[in-house]
Amino acid sequence: MLRTKEKLARGETVRYMALGRVLHHNVINMIGFNGGFDGLWLDHEHVGFSMENLEIACTAARSQNLDCFVRIAPTDYALVTKCLEAGAGGIMAAMIYSAEQAEQIVRWAKFAPRGNRGLNVSGFDGRYTLTPVSKFVQEANQNGFVAIQIETLESVECVDAIAAIDGVDLLFVGPSDLSQALGVTGDFMHPKCQEAIDKVAAACRKHNKPWGAVTPNPEHCQMLYSKGCRMLSVSNDSRVVQAGLNAVKTNFAKFFADA
Repeated sequence: MLRTKEKLARGETVRYMALGRVLHHNVINMIGFNGGFDGLWLDHEHVGFSMENLEIACTAARSQNLDCFVRIAPTDYALVTKCLEAGAGGIMAAMIYSAEQAEQIVRWAKFAPRGNRGLNVSGFDGRYTLTPVSKFVQEANQNGFVAIQIETLESVECVDAIAAIDGVDLLFVGPSDLSQALGVTGDFMHPKCQEAIDKVAAACRKHNKPWGAVTPNPEHCQMLYSKGCRMLSVSNDSRVVQAGLNAVKTNFAKFFADA
């Protein structure tokens, strides 16, 4: 995640997409060969792939020079460290309701003195015991990536406190659940959604933190970008497959007329 963190620190834009339903190393290779993307985030919150699947996906991402992190539910300490030891560059916690909960996520992801992550150098991130412990701890704490999703009413209300937490690298807006929480389900351009996004942007400016978001279309993406969003998550594997199928049927429309 070092490249992503450095680009965001310079105020540059990073382009991401999500994988979950079609988490396969060949798909990751296709994304890498096609070019243009800085990284991927892997959706464990909704899909629940195995650690072996995750290790293979992370290996494929590294081979394509793509950063990757994993979205998880905020309830499982062991899952945080398993993702990091499997080779993920970081984690993103979904459904956060308080600054205290966000602080706990950071502590789970960081070694002492910042956190209480269990120390084990036998995974990929410790080069399978080859990295000296002191170097491993220092580099993991410095380079690891922690993102907090802002998608609940409570997280919007305490977004300033969340952005202020040392060790939170990015705030990430989840527009679907945010719109649902605001009572305007699916209307991502609704003034209520934009007002909440403005609060996120203001908190990030105040505390010099970048923020990102899922975006379903160019109009929404432009709105986010104009407000300072610099991690643009522009699609996911299911949408890409459906778009490809629709493109094929459009190109061969004459032969699908009676389908």
